Amino acid sequence: MRLSRYCIPALSLALLALLAPLALTACGREAAPQAEAPRPVAVVAARLVDLDERIVASGQLQAKERAVIASEVAGRITAVAVDEGDAVQEGQRLLAIDPERRELEAANARAMLGESEAALGEAQRGYDRARTLHERGIASQSVLDERATALSRARSRRAAARAQLGVAQRALRDAQVRAPFGGLVARREVSRGEYVKVGQPLFEIVALDPIEVEFSVSERDSARVKLGQPVAVRVAPYPDEVLRGEVSVISPTIDARTHTLRVKARVPNAEGRLRPGLFAHTDLGLARRENVLVVPEEAVLLRADGEVVFVVTSEGRAQRSVVQTGAQRDGVIEITGGLRAGDFVAVRGHSSLADGALVSRRRPDGSPEGAASPEQRALDVAAEPDPPEQSL
Repeated sequence: MRLSRYCIPALSLALLALLAPLALTACGREAAPQAEAPRPVAVVAARLVDLDERIVASGQLQAKERAVIASEVAGRITAVAVDEGDAVQEGQRLLAIDPERRELEAANARAMLGESEAALGEAQRGYDRARTLHERGIASQSVLDERATALSRARSRRAAARAQLGVAQRALRDAQVRAPFGGLVARREVSRGEYVKVGQPLFEIVALDPIEVEFSVSERDSARVKLGQPVAVRVAPYPDEVLRGEVSVISPTIDARTHTLRVKARVPNAEGRLRPGLFAHTDLGLARRENVLVVPEEAVLLRADGEVVFVVTSEGRAQRSVVQTGAQRDGVIEITGGLRAGDFVAVRGHSSLADGALVSRRRPDGSPEGAASPEQRALDVAAEPDPPEQSL
């Protein structure tokens, strides 16, 4: 059949009429906004617990007193009275540095002092005679001035001789090196017969009873540390033993680099079992507080405006909340403001959440809240009856 030129436009119009609704439907689907996909986050409810207020830290044992004793005089060592590891008392002689020479120097200084005192006496008598003759008009003023000058010089020489004797006596005392405090000889640097110079190290003395443990606490806990506060200390050589001490030193400043407070505690060590350099664990037991609001540590994020958590509302939205925190113990952190007991907070999947974002709640193990937990599924499987035995 042959179509006329008038039928073709009519057919095109009919096709357009059929395709127009389909095109409009397709455009409508493209223009419709896509639904927001909820983001899965693991949540935990904020809860009230009884919290043991403690400060746990690590530190190191160190000697309460430690001194490197150096030579104060030069000379040859003529005697060594102690060796490494020996216990010494305060003032006990450790070694001698040529004391005979120092005694001779002191004797010479005493003789020089006697000579200067005799010269002073003669100068004094000469001045007295010149003054008497001057008063009678026999001696001139110049003679009196000369005698006065000679007397002044004699006095200066006597003062110098006295000082020289003092130096010699001090050298004699320094030739006998003595312990500045009671303790143990940790190191001996010299031997008998050796020549030593001024300032050369001779011994290292340490006092170990009591011994000190030095540790640092965070600036958050700095206000809770007090002088005399009991401290429990543990060291590796005695893992099952708790050593008791007390806080003896608290630094007046916070370290600006680490934001920690330096603390020292004194621990009795009468048997000498504890040694400087040992690694120590310290525990300052403070108090037990009831009904403290806590959340897991990972729920709290540090942001520019402070510490924040994301609370998941009943509508499934993440609500950003700035909180105030307190003590931090055993994986949980105290919340002192900005949160209520029972609020569900995000603990995973929340690091890049935005305020008001749509979320789907998950258990801490990642399973959906509506599904049975792995523990419950294990109990359900255990409770299922055994299948009946099949007879042959």
